[in-house]
Amino acid sequence: MPDLLTTDEAATYLRLSERKLYELVANGAVPCSKITGRWLFPKAALDRWVAAGMVASASLAQPAPAIVGGSHDPLLEWALRESGSGLASLPEGSEAGLRRLARGEVLAAAIHLHQIVGDDESANPDAVAHAPGLHDAVVIAFARREQGLLVPPGNPLKLNDIASVAARSARIALRPDGAGAQLLLLALLARTGVAFEALKTLKPPCPTGPDIAQAVRARRADCGIATRAVAYSAGLDFMPLTWERFDLVLRQRDYFMSGPQALFRFLHTPAFRERAAELAGYDVSESGSVRHVN
Repeated sequence: MPDLLTTDEAATYLRLSERKLYELVANGAVPCSKITGRWLFPKAALDRWVAAGMVASASLAQPAPAIVGGSHDPLLEWALRESGSGLASLPEGSEAGLRRLARGEVLAAAIHLHQIVGDDESANPDAVAHAPGLHDAVVIAFARREQGLLVPPGNPLKLNDIASVAARSARIALRPDGAGAQLLLLALLARTGVAFEALKTLKPPCPTGPDIAQAVRARRADCGIATRAVAYSAGLDFMPLTWERFDLVLRQRDYFMSGPQALFRFLHTPAFRERAAELAGYDVSESGSVRHVN
């Protein structure tokens, strides 16, 4: 049947190696059917698949808005302004930022991801390596940050970890699904064997770390997860939980644009290091270095 191509015919037609074609088949990325033990590829469906890829590529050919999406961070907000980068901030959470980056809706995404199983040190590069639509992405180190529990001054409930939050029925403010702090909470729960349902949660979720701080300061919540810098700026006590990677992700073609380059140059200045020390809870020894290239 001329409209059905065998594996080698489809590979030739698409100008791919058979190995690459099998990878696409395994990931369900290419239209095909298995009949009597053989993979067959409808030629018309392959044509539509290629055309759809061309449309997606055309949409990404347009310049992305000069916006850094993803996670909120006080040091990043300050650096975007003081570096003269001209980049705005749209903090919605790490995973939301990656989705916007893949759709070409932001120039870069700030992320701090955590894994239920695996090494958090590689969580950001691992996610970018497997993210749909980010085959040309690069991960740039911004800083390592200290995350922990924000509690009222004096820590009246004597909270020091997630297990104590559950044991004392403390009201914990949450971040939205896909936000880095929420992923950290889920990872910590899994590692300590505490069920999410065991927590007394505050609703609705807080959009950013400063919103977590406001909920604790107003005594609507007893605690919440955010950075040491956020806790100190709000006059709250801080119970450390972990250090994490806070990275910037952008397309390789956009790395050399004037806005990102102004920001990356600024990361190597004394002013940036002094501000990080002043805010507290940052390690900027690797800031601006390339951590991963897709």
